Parts: sequence; structure tokens; C-alpha cells
Amino acid sequence: MLSLLPVAILAGGLATRLRPLTDELPKSLLTVAGRPFIFHQLDLLREQGVKRVVLCIAHLGERIRAAVDAALAPGLSVSYSFDGATLLGTGGALRQALPLLGEEFFVVYGDSYVSCSLRRIQAAYREAQRPALMAITRNDDGREPCNVRFSRGLLLDYDKRAPRPDMRHIDFGVSVLSRTVFAAYAHGEAIDLADILHDLAVRGDLAAFEVTERLHEIGSPQGLKDTEEFLARRVSDA
Repeated sequence: MLSLLPVAILAGGLATRLRPLTDELPKSLLTVAGRPFIFHQLDLLREQGVKRVVLCIAHLGERIRAAVDAALAPGLSVSYSFDGATLLGTGGALRQALPLLGEEFFVVYGDSYVSCSLRRIQAAYREAQRPALMAITRNDDGREPCNVRFSRGLLLDYDKRAPRPDMRHIDFGVSVLSRTVFAAYAHGEAIDLADILHDLAVRGDLAAFEVTERLHEIGSPQGLKDTEEFLARRVSDA
């Protein structure tokens, strides 16, 4: 059976869209369907067969570490990478965490519940033979601006900052990266992962894998409400 790569969870943001809920509580610890959201994420990764997770944390990060360390179920190893005094952005946080992650790894966002097959995504990454792959999905409901141009199995463009009308897909919140992606960036440099992925797409170094599952996230009040309802149903059906 395919051994899954380690997973980096980006959980260091300020979560300004969810204030005042996140003034004194990190987004990862918001209660969703009766539990801190981070535990829904970790359970999902464990169910898929992930063995090792690195939490990239900053804002109120010690509270995340204390909560996870106190209640972590067996079968999953979790370590922590802190931004430090200066926020590094999602790309800078990953650059800092490289010693804990190794040569290749998954990346998921701390506000996303990515119920897609990581094994299929990792297999697609291997087949693509590129330094990075991003999971995408059609954005037919238009809840967020489309940011991916994808046609006939090829990712033609990814631009989170300047979406265009000819884009029909959106990034799904999970990627696979090689550490070589970060070779051009200095340790401690603040940079957004979206900008790194955009540059990779421009060079033709970013592959894509289309998934059909719906993305659930808690990054906005509406997303939090929808994900609460989804996970509450999932818990009651278990």
C-alpha cells in the first residue's frame, strides 16, 4: 500500500474574517460539531492513513499545541513549527518547517476539511513528475472567485489575486510540494503560498488533480456555518 507523505497544516493566520470569535481563540480551536476543528482535521488525516503531521502555527499557537498534545489519539505523530516574532505568511511558514517535513509533503490549510483521497492525489503527483501539484475542483456554486484555468487535464493558470472570467475552477485546499520549490526563498522571508504556486504555474511546474468532492472550510462566517452542519451530520451518521 502507498505510504502517505507527511502533512503540513497551515494554522498560523489571524482569522480576521471571524472576529470577534478569534480575538482570543485561534481558528483551529473554534468549536465545530462539538469539538475543536483541528481534531476533525487530524481524525480525517488519520483515517486516510497519514502518520506524521507538522502544524505551522503563529497566532495563539501555544494554545493549539497545548490542546493537541493533551488530547492527541494514538497513531499520529504531530510536531510544531512556529513563525516566531514576525508572521512569515503561508509560504514562509512552510519554508521554516522544511527540516520537519522532509523532501516532499502535503499541504492543507488550517481552516479546510479536505474529504478527498490523499492517496489518489499523491499518485497523481508522482505521475506528473513536477515539483508541485494542486488539487482543484469546479466552482459551479460560485461561493468564492474562481482562480484556476484548467482544460483537458492541464493547469493553464493559477492566480488567486487576479481571477478572470475564463477561470472555472478553484484550488481545493490541498497540495503536494517538493522542498525544491522553496530553494529561491530565504529562510525567514515572508511570502504567501499562493504567490509561490502562481509562479510555479507560470513556469509550467504546477500540476493539477481535479476532485469532485465539495470543499468545506471555516474561514468565513458562512463557511463556518456550512461546515458545522456538514460535520454534525457526519458525526451523527458515524
